[in-house]
Amino acid sequence: MNILVLGSGGREHAFAWKISQSPRCEKLFVAPGNAGTASIAENVNIKVTDFKTIGEFVINNQINLVVVGPEDPLVNGIRDYFEKDNQLKNVLLVGPGAAGAQLEGSKDFSKDFMNRHGIPTAKSKTFTINTLEEGLNYVSSHPTPIVLKADGLAAGKGVIISETPEHARETLKEMLVDAKFGEASSRVVVEQFLKGIELSVFVLSDGTNYKILPEAKDYKRIGEQDSGLNTGGMGAISPVPFATKAFLDKVEEKVIKPSIDGLKKEGIDYKGFLFIGLMNMEGEPFVIEYNVRMGDPETQSVLSRIDSDLLEILEGSANGTLKEKTFSVSPKTATTVVMVAGGYPEAYEKGKEISGIEKVNEATVFHAGTQLNASNQVLTNGGRVLAVTGMGESVEKALENAYNGVRKISWQDEYHRTDIGQDILKLLK
Repeated sequence: MNILVLGSGGREHAFAWKISQSPRCEKLFVAPGNAGTASIAENVNIKVTDFKTIGEFVINNQINLVVVGPEDPLVNGIRDYFEKDNQLKNVLLVGPGAAGAQLEGSKDFSKDFMNRHGIPTAKSKTFTINTLEEGLNYVSSHPTPIVLKADGLAAGKGVIISETPEHARETLKEMLVDAKFGEASSRVVVEQFLKGIELSVFVLSDGTNYKILPEAKDYKRIGEQDSGLNTGGMGAISPVPFATKAFLDKVEEKVIKPSIDGLKKEGIDYKGFLFIGLMNMEGEPFVIEYNVRMGDPETQSVLSRIDSDLLEILEGSANGTLKEKTFSVSPKTATTVVMVAGGYPEAYEKGKEISGIEKVNEATVFHAGTQLNASNQVLTNGGRVLAVTGMGESVEKALENAYNGVRKISWQDEYHRTDIGQDILKLLK
């Protein structure tokens, strides 16, 4: 098979890394890719939302399967574009159409969807600039902490937790009046704060059947002990020790089955990944959010634990034969530590030379914000630069391998959290 992976982050490098191991992978392309994907695939300089150029590339290079990494092309309807084109409609594609992608593209839509199908989630109300006064009164009288979410896509940064009514009022004004997140916050979902332990569950669907992939926990805050600003993710761990079989059985019955059935009932043919962000509240699952693609950096940990040919289940999702496919999961723990540019998630510099990647042999280094210069040196090219994944028979060993890898890599103003997985270790004691 000739395969095209769309995206340029750590998630896409992980997909390319895993797909390249398949004996059925003939030619592998990544658009636009990064310095890491360049070593295992051919990078193609095409934007993920340039559907016309992607379509032409797919036809000219006889691509059999397209794996869509990020959410933007899905929300903007890449599947719909392919299905309407006679030359592209038979190309296999992993990722839902625009209707299904609304589960991530609109928080308001996804909350309504959960309520329609009886899926446990936090109580919420949605406000626009026209209902600002009502919204201000609502947050003033609501118990705190309270959560404010931009309705649209905000690159993982559109969620703010307010500890006081005053902060909530100020935040609501910033989002609706000052367009803090641009068009994404023209509608704001205000919801109750759920207290518990967060985790992510990943499902691959072919529209009828589904497979549950290994679960993971990610670390969103920039600072140690989960302090500071939200980021796209500073680390991840899989499996999650507090996600017992009994709890995951509840997730399947109360969340996964009604989600997949709900999509079918609404006539949405959902072929692709469904990422379910959950809160474990005293043993009961509540959905925080849906995403319509794999998470980053969870993908790096999750795919590292899949022992079988990933291409088999990707093909099963895209062509509707997932029921016939099987996959195996390693009992080992995988931990991922993200190395970022100093200043991230706010202003940061690019173009710093990275050294030491080639010295890492106890962990896998996934590239995210990197590029090659004319002399083939790897330079920083984003906020989240590298994700280092260690595997081990225990959480301790996996963390030791990941952090030993991190210590070998350096660039000017590099930053990483030193406490990834420490909360899990405390739980296990």
